[in-house]
Amino acid sequence: MSKTFFVKTVMVVSLIFSGFVMAEQKETLGDWDVHYSAFNSTSLSPAIATQYNLTRSASKGVLNIAVLDKKTQKAQTPGVTGQVVNPLGQIQELDFQQVTEGDASYYLAQFEHSNAETLRFTIQVGEQQFKFNQEFWLND
Repeated sequence: MSKTFFVKTVMVVSLIFSGFVMAEQKETLGDWDVHYSAFNSTSLSPAIATQYNLTRSASKGVLNIAVLDKKTQKAQTPGVTGQVVNPLGQIQELDFQQVTEGDASYYLAQFEHSNAETLRFTIQVGEQQFKFNQEFWLND
């Protein structure tokens, strides 16, 4: 997969899943580039939510993760797991579903959130891990 094709794919996926293009969020883990975005599920159209078996709700978010080979930028499928922790220390395990469309492959999971809540994500990609924090708001 060419770099241009990948960039276009990321832009399309971002548009589909978030309703707007966000700044790229990327972690490099060994030989992988891990691209991720977390957003409120109400950004999804009802048709897209149904297509990917996702629930649209003001209090539900979606995490989208794509793993690419750092050199070739080809999609990788190392397996992804993770959890989310809210400010009260309550833990939610993320139940990722793998989606493959042509040469693209990515992982989707949903999580609960409250208004103005900063969540701590811990993501395991194969044998490697990364963490990030993100604030969420209730949207209709």
